Amino acid sequence: MLRQGRSWPSPLRPGPAGAAASTRILESLLFGVAAHDPLTFVSVPLLLVAIALLAAYVPARRASRVDPMTALRNE
Repeated sequence: MLRQGRSWPSPLRPGPAGAAASTRILESLLFGVAAHDPLTFVSVPLLLVAIALLAAYVPARRASRVDPMTALRNE
């Protein structure tokens, strides 16, 4: 996964920098959350990944239960 010295895929690089830059704005909007709260920085991305995995899993599970020949005949 580490090709040519890259440790992260290029689309993921701006994410943490953007999150760190926007903390001051979000701190004024959220009550009881510090600007650099490590629990928030870890839990929110994990929650978003879990939701994305669930959103992909449910339709894939439903599609895997359909007989391929039935699906091809209906098209």
